Amino acid sequence: MERQQKTSQVRIPSDAIQLEGTLTVPADAIGIVLFAHGSGSSRLSPRNTYVARALQKAGIGTLLFDLLSEEEAVDRENVFDIDFLGHRLIDATRWLRSHQNANYPLAYFGASTGAAAALVAAARDSSIRAIVSRGGRPDLAMRVLHRVKAPTLLIVGGDDSPVIEMNEGAFAKLRCEKELKIVPGATHLFEEPGTLEEVVRLARDWFARHLATEARSEEASSDCPHADEDLIFRDRSDAGRKLAAALKKYKDRNPVVLGVPRGGVPVAFEVARALNAPLDVIIVRKLGAPGQSELGIGAVVDGDHPQTILNRDVMSAVGVSRDYLEREIHNQLKEIHRRNEVYRGGRPRVALKDRTVIVVDDGIATGGSIRAALRGVRQEQARKIVLAVPVGPSDAIESLRDEVDDVVSLTTPAAFFGIGAFYEDFHQLTDAEVIRLLEQAQPASLRP
Repeated sequence: MERQQKTSQVRIPSDAIQLEGTLTVPADAIGIVLFAHGSGSSRLSPRNTYVARALQKAGIGTLLFDLLSEEEAVDRENVFDIDFLGHRLIDATRWLRSHQNANYPLAYFGASTGAAAALVAAARDSSIRAIVSRGGRPDLAMRVLHRVKAPTLLIVGGDDSPVIEMNEGAFAKLRCEKELKIVPGATHLFEEPGTLEEVVRLARDWFARHLATEARSEEASSDCPHADEDLIFRDRSDAGRKLAAALKKYKDRNPVVLGVPRGGVPVAFEVARALNAPLDVIIVRKLGAPGQSELGIGAVVDGDHPQTILNRDVMSAVGVSRDYLEREIHNQLKEIHRRNEVYRGGRPRVALKDRTVIVVDDGIATGGSIRAALRGVRQEQARKIVLAVPVGPSDAIESLRDEVDDVVSLTTPAAFFGIGAFYEDFHQLTDAEVIRLLEQAQPASLRP
C-alpha cells in the first residue's frame, strides 16, 4: 500500500531572497532530511530527487531546495563559498523548525560542496540527528569537523580517486560516530548501473537508524550550542559600526580605509564614515589550481605594483607549470582590472603613501587572501598598516601580525565555524551594492 504523504512547494526566506523548495512529509514520518547542494536548481537534481523518493517510501520526510538562486549560481565562486552555503542551510533549518514541522528530528543529505555546507551547519546545531555525504567535499569544512556531533556517513565512488583522498582526510578529523563507504565501480556522479541504488540503500539505512533513536541528552546539547546562539552581528553594517568604535584612536592619524570586495565594503563603509576617512577598495583574486578552480594555489592583489602570494606546497602537490601560473595570474589581473573599472567608475585610486591604511574585511577564515592585500598595501609605502576585521580564528589572526603594525579584531573565537556563522544576515553582496556604497562615501562635490 502506498504511504500517504503531503507535498508542497515552499519559499524559504534567506537574506533578501526567497529560496525555492519542495517539502514532502509522509504520514507518521520519523524525521525530515534537508538536501544541500552547492549548484543552482538543486531541488530539481535527478539524483537528489531519486534519493528523496526512496527516503519518502521509507517514512522519512524531505526538503529539496536551492541553496543559491539561479543568478547566484552563475558565479562559480558562490558554489564554493562554504560559509555562505552553510548560512543558507541554517536559515532553511530555522524556517523548517518554525513551521508545523518543528517537532520532527532533522538530518542533512549533502552532495558536492553541499556536504561541506551540511557539516558547517551541523557544527552549529547539536540537534541535527545525522548527515550523509554523497560524493561530497567534506574537506572544505575541515576547520569545523571536530565540532560535528551528528553521526556522519561519507559515501564515495570507488573510481573517484581524488575525492576518496579528500574524504579520507576529512574522515580522520571527525570525532562523531562516523563511517566511510566506498561504492565499487562508481565515479563521481554515481551514473554506473546499480551505484546510485547503493547510495540510496546506505543513506536510507543511516537515516532510519539515527532518526528513529531518542533525542540526545541535554549534556550533549549544551556541549555544542544551538544555531541561534553565539550570533554577534546583525549584518555587515552592524559589524562595521562596532568595529569603528574600536578604531577611534586612528581618527586623527590621516587614515584611509580599504574594503575587500565584496563583503568587506559595507563594513569598511561604516568605519570610513565614523573616522571621516576616504573609502576605497583593494581587490584580491584567488589563483586556482589546474582543473580545480576552487583549490587556491595563491592570490594576486591589485595596485600600482600587483603582488602575488603563492602556496608552494599546494603548487607542488597538484603540479603547476610555469606557463599555467603565468596564464592564471594574467587572467586574474584582467578580472581585477575589470572590477576596478566597475567599482571606481573612472575615479583614481586613493593615494596610500605616508598614510595610515586600515584594511577591512567582514572576517577572516584562513588569511591567505588578506595576506596578499596587506603586502600590496606595503608596496604602496603606507606609513602604518592596520588590519581590522569583526571576526576570525585566533590562529589566522596571529599569523598575520607580522604583516601589519596593528590588528583590531572584535572576536577571535576558539571554536570558529566560518565567517557567516557570526552574522544573522550574511547575504551575498552584488556589484551594485558595492558601487552604491563607494559612491555614497565620496564627497558630495565628487558624486555623480
